[in-house]
Amino acid sequence: MIKEKKKVSEAQKRATAKYEKINYDKVAARLPKGTKDRIMATGAKSVNSYIIECVLNDLEKKNV
Repeated sequence: MIKEKKKVSEAQKRATAKYEKINYDKVAARLPKGTKDRIMATGAKSVNSYIIECVLNDLEKKNV
């Protein structure tokens, strides 16, 4: 039996976008080919979580 994916309403999409705009800064990064595989080889849950951890650790170390 194939499960149908529930459709996300336009109102929910708008609410999510509004929440993200208020609570998060979005940053795009372009990394050399192969970097994603190297990051995942560290045991990180995701590339995003690895980048967040590294950035926050560096900022804390520099007392920023």
